[in-house]
Amino acid sequence: MSDMCETENLFLQSFNDPEQVAKYSEGPTRFVPGLEALHRMTGLLLAEDVPADARVLVLGAGGGLELQALAHMHPDWTFVGVDPAVEMLRLAQRTLGPLADRVQLVEGYIDDAPTGPFDAACCLLTLHFLSAGPRRETVAAIHRRLKPGAPFVAAHGSFPQGEERSLWLDRYAAYAIAAGADPAQVQVARSAVDSSVNMLSPQDDMAILRDGGFKDASLFFAAFTWRGWIGHA
Repeated sequence: MSDMCETENLFLQSFNDPEQVAKYSEGPTRFVPGLEALHRMTGLLLAEDVPADARVLVLGAGGGLELQALAHMHPDWTFVGVDPAVEMLRLAQRTLGPLADRVQLVEGYIDDAPTGPFDAACCLLTLHFLSAGPRRETVAAIHRRLKPGAPFVAAHGSFPQGEERSLWLDRYAAYAIAAGADPAQVQVARSAVDSSVNMLSPQDDMAILRDGGFKDASLFFAAFTWRGWIGHA
């Protein structure tokens, strides 16, 4: 994958800050509507096309929330979790507890992941940190690591980027405040997303997935500013 841009470096620094990482688990549940359901749906969708002892690639695995959910759902699956932030990987190790015996954690990006082939893959709440070019390269690199027909689930921030953009950012913030997040911190997050996160429209995200090899990619999840897709290698 090509070198990170300044924006990606900025967020990587925050994910390597022990103080911020200690509070990480509070964020996704307040900012992502239906996060628990998204994890459950991901486990169900991947299970449609994998063996009972599937080996699953999880990109952006820092924190360990999706690894924990998938490992609980499927006791015979094993996982490779990849993330560039070492502090987030440490948090994943703590989050997993005894489930960590079934997970290999890798510090790095998709090019640092084993070549597979894997039975399935997912990338949740991550791809929006990449600009369009690196995002396309990452999706293609995931595709190369999958067995033919293997499922891939991607879910991340994705909403209209035209005249409606500001309205959707306001909704993003309003949901987090309604879910209990501190309003001042929410406004900081909204400003960061507005100025620094590489949000694309759902149509552009779909095109990237299909260009990366997932020709049958289709939408299965939509919740305010978040979208999720399922596709097959």
